[in-house]
Amino acid sequence: MDVRLENLSKSFGSNSVLKALDLTFPERKFVTLLGPSGCGKTTLLRLIAGLERASGGAIHFGGERVDHLAPADRNIAMVFQSYALYPTMDVAANIGYGLKVRGMAAPERSEKVGIVAKVLEIGHLLARKPRALSGGQRQRVALGRAMVRKPDIFLMDEPLSNLDAKLRATMRGELKRFHLDLETTSIYVTHDQLEAMTMSDLVAVMNEGVVQQFATPEEVYDRPVNLFVAGFIGSPPMNFCDVTVAEHGGVPVLMLAGRAIPVPPQFTLTRADEGRRLVLGVRPQDVRLADLDDPTAVPGTVWMVELIGSERLIEVEVAPKLRITSEVKAEVRAAIDAPAAVAFDDAKLHLFDPGTGLALPRAD
Repeated sequence: MDVRLENLSKSFGSNSVLKALDLTFPERKFVTLLGPSGCGKTTLLRLIAGLERASGGAIHFGGERVDHLAPADRNIAMVFQSYALYPTMDVAANIGYGLKVRGMAAPERSEKVGIVAKVLEIGHLLARKPRALSGGQRQRVALGRAMVRKPDIFLMDEPLSNLDAKLRATMRGELKRFHLDLETTSIYVTHDQLEAMTMSDLVAVMNEGVVQQFATPEEVYDRPVNLFVAGFIGSPPMNFCDVTVAEHGGVPVLMLAGRAIPVPPQFTLTRADEGRRLVLGVRPQDVRLADLDDPTAVPGTVWMVELIGSERLIEVEVAPKLRITSEVKAEVRAAIDAPAAVAFDDAKLHLFDPGTGLALPRAD
């Protein structure tokens, strides 16, 4: 079923944590709440779960208002960052505890636990206690406890944050598969954009209690609605440069570090915009090293070079304290303080209003 938030807000004393959220998480979609620490994403998840009471607004599951219901009456399952396993119970008892509380008979409970354990490949661990398990195994037990109940809503609060990098990569795929097997609505909290971009059907990018953008991972990456989303999404982060609209050869151009850059075709600027200040955004992947005599390139000097596996980051200073990072193949070489020039993929450029922070409307 879908989850609809209507003018939802939450304050702790004078601290407003969530501000009048209106959102709908579609049925059976994997939705991620993404944002920096303190943005309100975990508080929002706890409101949906019923672990916190809203200061205002309403929460609906499938058209039914539920914010007055206790967590046990919402048919949700939640996986916590800490796993929250019962240390005195073995794996089988941990997975089946929710079914036992609901009065399910032992034979039926054992059967359901066995089915989930087989899916999670932890059938051989059913007699062990949590202290005898690795971090990844504990994570699977926590997932099993949630899965066995067949919840309407599956909530996850940074469940992979305690795992090592290799195991996290494996578990991302496992979680997505579990979501598809459960055929339920999943809401996932993380500050890790890689998790959000690789696992989600939809991403809600949050900052300071406000949802900045709610869209597919592709749209959030390719068409960020404001400077915050543009800077938060993407690794390495987007380059931002102050530019001024000017006239060159009878047409509007963008002046960057003394060079005239063509206005990207997806934006419409006129002579009336002459003198207007804007922020140009370009991802390092869309910046290339160009010949020094290329009239469309911006010249400078190499400030920093960093190898990141199969790619190399080359940072070029094009003006005092204005540096543009280019991501190139590792075999491309550059020496610090050597002359260099950068050019952009026009179709991948972004323009923002520095006053409002909003992206300029696009012609496409």
